Amino acid sequence: MSVQKQIREYIASQPEPKRGELQELHLLIPQKKPGCKLWFEDGKDSEGKTISNPNIGYGSYTIKYANGTTREFFQIGLSANTTGISVYILGLKDKTYLAQTYGKKLGKASVTGYCIKFKTLKDINVDVLEDAIRYGFEASK
Repeated sequence: MSVQKQIREYIASQPEPKRGELQELHLLIPQKKPGCKLWFEDGKDSEGKTISNPNIGYGSYTIKYANGTTREFFQIGLSANTTGISVYILGLKDKTYLAQTYGKKLGKASVTGYCIKFKTLKDINVDVLEDAIRYGFEASK
């Protein structure tokens, strides 16, 4: 199954209004980096056990591990969670930057080192979220 089809099915499987908001973000995120690679991670390990929420991914960067190996992964992730939506901004060197720069301006959102979590888009300033996403694409090159 193609990545695009997996993404469509994942979004369609969500209840409203979350479905519409995921679709809105799915259209918005690639506008910040046109032509970026799309990913879909189903949240299951090699044995088929669920280990995380499914994620739609955008962009690409290389993770370098201490043992010298590398792995390609997405820069921005989008996922439904039990209480709302999570936007992951990966590959940042400074784990305090998101919270310090965007935390207070976002509105009703929880911001950690790499995750912006909110219940609904109407609770946050979407322009600030867009700025954080744009920063994530640039910072994790």
